[in-house]
Parts: sequence; structure tokens; C-alpha cells
Amino acid sequence: MQQEDVFTQAGVVGAGFMGSGIAESTARAGIPVVLYEPEEASLKRSRDRIDSSLERAVARGKLEAGEADALRARITWTTDLKALDGSDIVIEAIVEDPQVKGKVFREIDGWLAPEALLASNTSSIPIAQLASWTRHPERVLGLHFFSPVPVMKLIEVVVALDTSADAVLRAQAFAAAIGKTAIRTKDRSGFIVNMLLVPYLVAAMRMYEEGFASREDIDTGMKLGAAHPMGPLTLCDFIGLDVLYAICDSLYEEFKRPEYAPPPLLKRMVVSGHHGRKSGRGFYEYAPVSAAEVVGVVA
Repeated sequence: MQQEDVFTQAGVVGAGFMGSGIAESTARAGIPVVLYEPEEASLKRSRDRIDSSLERAVARGKLEAGEADALRARITWTTDLKALDGSDIVIEAIVEDPQVKGKVFREIDGWLAPEALLASNTSSIPIAQLASWTRHPERVLGLHFFSPVPVMKLIEVVVALDTSADAVLRAQAFAAAIGKTAIRTKDRSGFIVNMLLVPYLVAAMRMYEEGFASREDIDTGMKLGAAHPMGPLTLCDFIGLDVLYAICDSLYEEFKRPEYAPPPLLKRMVVSGHHGRKSGRGFYEYAPVSAAEVVGVVA
């Protein structure tokens, strides 16, 4: 990559909700993107998801039709991981499993140019653990996006033990290039936002579990009493209770503090398939929605 931090191509591993959003935001900034997923069916869902997002943007007057077409043309969907070679930055956004992520990092690190950045969108896995799979840990860091990525303006830049100062500066330059605000955090589970947000959500779940107040009154209390855009239990459903459980589990494993421990009710809802809005049932009931319509807040 050039010294002035011109990003000529970005790679994204994982064409799910977050990966597709990252690709869309990057392409909207004029940067070509190669979006990888091993199965064609997943790539088709990603295309449909991005098409729906662009159609909504055009309908709302936030994007011209020609701009939407140009944005779409800057995204290349592929089942060949090696097609990401030549990227100035590769962002991984796959399942929250360190073994799965680690193997992907090891493979990409084997052929990606040494000066290119290698980042993870993880919300809970230590970046140092992922960097340990590579030969160039100095270029590995976290870029934690928030959902829906095209709308949310924040990126947490997660600095691991071996991340170089240059890599951090270039990651912040990338965030600025795609119109996001970067905040820097040490490599600790939960980073900044989830470390603060999760105890609040857990407290609301425990309050409801103990019958202290109804779900509606808990949510209304925080909306009208604290000017929050949505109540905590609604927010849990939007995040996805399975995702939230994994974040709670990771935070509790690292810090062993009771405010991070997932409540028994949350575990039972997750194993019962009550994952929130995306499954049609969580703390509230929802009409069926497509994957393209599901909007989370924490990823």
C-alpha cells in the first residue's frame, strides 16, 4: 500500500449480514471490494441483501440509482479465497469460533502481502489469539463494526500485544476513508461498547426473570426515563440472544465478574431456539422476516 494510505482494494471474508454490510460500506466509499464465501448460495443471499439495502437507499433519496449501480459494480463476490490477494486490507467476519477464524488467518497470512492489514470483526475473541496463527502478528488487529454497518458510524480499533503502531494508524485511516469514526481499545473481551452495554442488558434480563417488572415496563422505563431509542429487552432481541449469550460467556470467562454472567433464562431461551427477532421469538414475538431485514446493534 502507498504511504498516503490509498486503499485500492479491500477483501472481506464472510458474506453474512455483517460481512455484506462491511462490503457495502467500503464500496460506497469508492473502494473496490472482493467478498468471499465458500458457498454460492451464501453469495446469492449476500447479493440479495445488498440489492435490498441499495433499493431502500434509492427509495429514500439517500442514493441515486446510478450511484447504486456503480457501488454494486465495485463488489466482486467469489468462492475463491485467493481472490483476495492484492487487497490492502482483509477483514474477517465469520462465525465466532477461534479455531475456525484462526485457520482462516493462517491461510490468508501465508500469501497476503506483508504490508497489508489483516483484521477481524470479532466482538469477543482475543485478537492476540488470532494473531498467534500468523507469521506477521504486527499487522493483525480488530476492526469491530456495528450493525447495521451502512448506518452505524462507529468502528472499534482493537490493538493486540504485537499490533504495530503503523497498523493502527492505517486502520484508523481506513475507517475514515469509509466514513466511520474510529475509537481505540486494548485487546480485552468486549472492548469498549460491549463491556459497558452487556451489564446493562444482563440487569434488565435478570429484572424480568425475577418478575420485578413486565418486559414492556422495563423497556418503557429506559426509553422514556433515560431517552434510549429502544428498551433493553427489545435491544436484546435485535442483537440476537444467541449472539448476546456468546458475548456474555466470553466476558465472564475473561473477567469472572457476576455482572457479565449470562442469566439462566437467557441460556434456556437460546437452547430453545428463541433467538430474538431473527427467529421470530425472543423476549417479544415477531412476524417472520428475511435475513436482509434483520437489523442488530451489537455484533
